[in-house]
Amino acid sequence: MAARSQMSDWVRASANVVSALGKTHFAANLAAAMRVTVPFEFMVIFAYHRTHRPIDIYDDFSTKKRKVMVDDYQAGPYLLDPFYLHSLAPTKSRVARLRDLAPDRFYQAEYFRNYYVQTGLAEEVGFIIDVGDHVSVVISAMRESKMFSAREFRDLEVIFPFVEATAQRQWSGRITAFSAPRNTKGPSAPHLIEDAFQRFARNLLTPREAEVVEYILKGHSADATGRALGIASGTVRIHRRNIYAKLRVSSQGELFSRFMTSLSSSKLTDFRDNKLLD
Repeated sequence: MAARSQMSDWVRASANVVSALGKTHFAANLAAAMRVTVPFEFMVIFAYHRTHRPIDIYDDFSTKKRKVMVDDYQAGPYLLDPFYLHSLAPTKSRVARLRDLAPDRFYQAEYFRNYYVQTGLAEEVGFIIDVGDHVSVVISAMRESKMFSAREFRDLEVIFPFVEATAQRQWSGRITAFSAPRNTKGPSAPHLIEDAFQRFARNLLTPREAEVVEYILKGHSADATGRALGIASGTVRIHRRNIYAKLRVSSQGELFSRFMTSLSSSKLTDFRDNKLLD
């Protein structure tokens, strides 16, 4: 009887999603339908397009929590977010846990220690969906109370085809939101972000050292960085020592702080994206 009741709830909720296609309450109806399958506290939906600043399509955060989850995230930390990095087109639509996408030292990296811990999340599961034109939408189901069980994750995988099909119908053509002008004063955010890592301390670091900085900040170990760059892990450690010396920092935390400061000095935080039709 319980299973029949849950199925009935899902049918009604999914019908509400379909009826909301093309309307402003689509995302809220989709969140409600997903919660019928698996409960979670928060949902946020970001649209990503290459190196452009992500656009917040929908979220159900409180004002205080939204500052961390959306405003602070858009100001630069998204560049180190595994969901952003794995949503860059061409991408394969899929459901994934954050921990399954993260680099080998992600939980020791400063993105996690200085930014992600502020979210207070126990776990995040993302529906990564290619909606065309090199735009990906990531629908994140988030929990503070506990992690998703293996069974709950499988249940989310079961509804993925429905979520993918309706999301693609709702948000195809979102490329126009990224090409629309948002601020006529100064350079555009996409151009500021495009070479963020390459520009970081470029007067002090060599191109190879800039690459090593990128991998360090994203949470890759020396071994993983070496494999990615085709150099020995010992060489990576030498580069890291040289980077720290040139920048006069003594820890990854200070390196992260310098990187975030460089983004702020480029006035990334001055840009405020318009919301997409949700």
